[in-house]
Amino acid sequence: MPLFGSTFSPKKTPPRKCASLSNLHLLDRSTREIELGLEYGIPTMNLAGQSLKFENGQWVAESGSFTGDRREMQRLRKRNQQLEEENNLLRLKVDILLDMVSLCPTATCPWQRECPSKGCWDRQRS
Repeated sequence: MPLFGSTFSPKKTPPRKCASLSNLHLLDRSTREIELGLEYGIPTMNLAGQSLKFENGQWVAESGSFTGDRREMQRLRKRNQQLEEENNLLRLKVDILLDMVSLCPTATCPWQRECPSKGCWDRQRS
């Protein structure tokens, strides 16, 4: 017998309602095919006056729908290529520097040869 009253007894939960509010799941297959159709078609959208369609996992502009300036597009492609080349060069430089640092053990680094002990910094300051 509990000290402070009755035992804990939660209220019973009401039964769940039907998860789907649509009655399409009640239709047979042939009626559902007629209602929904078999071919849904390629997804398309219109964004800022440009028509795009979804093909092979990517959004692609439909042919002839680009309204931008062709010279602007060429300029952007050239700038993009320049930036990619610069990025590749910088990655190469970083790799070379990391290789140089990894080859230089701390005991043989030039700044350690000049100053083998910590005390030399204190002597230089005074």
